[in-house]
Amino acid sequence: MAQILCTLTGKQVKKIDSALFFAVEKYIIDSGLGADKDSFETIKKRLHNPPILTPSEFAEECIYVILAGGFRQKIAKRKFGEIMDFIYANGNVCEKKLLPIFGNVNKIRAIIKIWNDRENYRNKFYELKTDAEKLTYLATLPHIGEITKNHIARNLGINVVKHDVWIQRLESALGDKMFAQIEKATGLNRGYIDVVLWKACQIGIFTIFHT
Repeated sequence: MAQILCTLTGKQVKKIDSALFFAVEKYIIDSGLGADKDSFETIKKRLHNPPILTPSEFAEECIYVILAGGFRQKIAKRKFGEIMDFIYANGNVCEKKLLPIFGNVNKIRAIIKIWNDRENYRNKFYELKTDAEKLTYLATLPHIGEITKNHIARNLGINVVKHDVWIQRLESALGDKMFAQIEKATGLNRGYIDVVLWKACQIGIFTIFHT
């Protein structure tokens, strides 16, 4: 049976109530760790009031998620910065020039497709009316697919949970109503709750073990 230990309190977690959630959130932010590509505050604002991004901004969100899959956040953020700095400085994007920065051919080819056709990809996304339609569309983008579509959707302002391995482990211990319970207790969107809980697991605030 999965159980959770909170290193902030030194106690086993049976339920994440508002006091615990906000204590964890504050600790992460005060420690300077409150960010995915964007800050916790930016993600929270986007989920509350989804922005209309420019083609370049939309492409950046896609590119970051492409890079982040299978890599540590710190590495993904660094490589994302290097690639975007190169793109904005040089304009011309090609495989030969980007591969020395990041040596994954499939991801570089996807980045090039997204960037070169960013206006078309962005416009098609905003033409769609419902979140379900947008999620289906995001899964068709180069190197996004069914697994990572929720990551980019959340960063674009759609209130969804990424459901990566950390979150799955939390839910296995606290139940599949975990997000509904925390939403009700905090008044926050589950997409933002997902970001905070993922980071809490990633840095060891929540330790999941089996008995």
